Amino acid sequence: MLSRVLGLVRDIVIAGFIGASANADAFFVAFKIPNFLRRLFAEGAFAQAFVPVLADYKEQGSLEAVRALIDRIAGVLGGILIVVTGLAVLGAPVVASIFAPGFISDAHKFQLTSDMIRITFPYLFLISMTGFCGAILNSYGRFSVPAFTPVFLNLSLICSATLAAPWFEEPVFALAWGVFLAGVIQLLFQLPFLYKLDLVPRPIWDTQDVGVRRIMKLMVPALFGVSVSQINLLLDTVLASFLPTGSVSWLYYSDRLAELPLGVFGIAIATVILPNLSAHKSASRDDQFRQTLDWAVRSVLMIAVPSAVALMLLAEPILITLFQYDAFTAKDVSMAAWSLRAYSLGLIAFMLIKVLAPGYYARQDIATPVAIGIKAMVANMILNFLFVLPLMYFWNLGHVGLALATSVSAWMNAGLLLRGLLREEVYHFQGGWGAYILRLLAATVAMAGAVLFIVSDSASWLAWTWEVRVGQMALVCGAGVVAYFLVHLVTGSRLQHLRAPSARL
Repeated sequence: MLSRVLGLVRDIVIAGFIGASANADAFFVAFKIPNFLRRLFAEGAFAQAFVPVLADYKEQGSLEAVRALIDRIAGVLGGILIVVTGLAVLGAPVVASIFAPGFISDAHKFQLTSDMIRITFPYLFLISMTGFCGAILNSYGRFSVPAFTPVFLNLSLICSATLAAPWFEEPVFALAWGVFLAGVIQLLFQLPFLYKLDLVPRPIWDTQDVGVRRIMKLMVPALFGVSVSQINLLLDTVLASFLPTGSVSWLYYSDRLAELPLGVFGIAIATVILPNLSAHKSASRDDQFRQTLDWAVRSVLMIAVPSAVALMLLAEPILITLFQYDAFTAKDVSMAAWSLRAYSLGLIAFMLIKVLAPGYYARQDIATPVAIGIKAMVANMILNFLFVLPLMYFWNLGHVGLALATSVSAWMNAGLLLRGLLREEVYHFQGGWGAYILRLLAATVAMAGAVLFIVSDSASWLAWTWEVRVGQMALVCGAGVVAYFLVHLVTGSRLQHLRAPSARL
């Protein structure tokens, strides 16, 4: 929560600093490329392949065997990342032309993007090794340390924009160097906690190790399976580079708001359940496996459903309150609001994917989610063209089509993942789902009613000072939260229902 709140502060600072300008588009592309690959190498495919294997070593082997595995994974993963990073830095213009081909026609924007890629790309190595260390800590129940680590990225970028920028001839470069510095700090922060576990990696290059080969075998297909939504977002960036200036930035700001509930709750729940599901699978505790998965789905829906509705209803007020200062204009608010609504339509699916995919990875079944992910990715590419062209030519909202296609393909992905788990009888709906859904819908309707009753029109929000905006937003959100949880309370939901996977909501 602290990390995501600071992330919002970071985005507020960046929006006021560079808005949705050409420089903003260039920075967001330069930052998004290593950040995207980080989700493949660290939080995504690697973590999903590494954690179940590490759970087996913990369950069946000694501490020495665990250390040996960690040392060899550090050597192989680190070596690959160094090579990838070095090639990207040397070939930055090529990387820029691949991920933002629409920038080629604008020499200044293209050159700016290429120069910043050289600075930001080493972040891939640093944050991927940070993610590796975090996966070890998560497997040993030390969830708070990896969860706190992203705070340093937000602090670094805030300080770069507010303190370091005046010292640069091109101020946006301060943000690029802020990304690099954050990677160094995040990696160093986790090492003392690994030292306490006597698990600080001592890199050894050994691609023939049995554990390394198991993880690599699982990881290669998982590059697609676990990161489909990220690949879709990156494709959005590629296509958005051909759209009017500002499109990349509008998508960035709206995606950041949609990712707030996803990051605070969806990823947090997914992070917690993967080592637990892996342990249940290793010990053949099938009932506990199903109960844990069911608890995760219910917990996600309890946050995802009202969050999606609230973002739909409050798109403009939220964007105005957070970002509409200095360089971020009223037009930027309007454009970002449309893409935020489109992303909100897929928020529930985004969060369900995060908790359904571990049901496969904990059993070391990579092939099924990979096949599902590829189908969803192809669907997203087709939908991009079906949605973007009409919206671009008739309403000049091409970027909204990209967000809408991503949401629709996410629903396809989540639906196929759920169907597979049910068909294989890995997951059963536990008792009480009917009553739970009724309570959830009633509470969400009450929340929406409270929000609509209080919220003012966009013109009023644009005219208010930031103090009034913040006060009004606190009032609207507070009323919605009270109405939502009050209905839950009246209809029988209790806090203790969320505390144990075996509980019935």
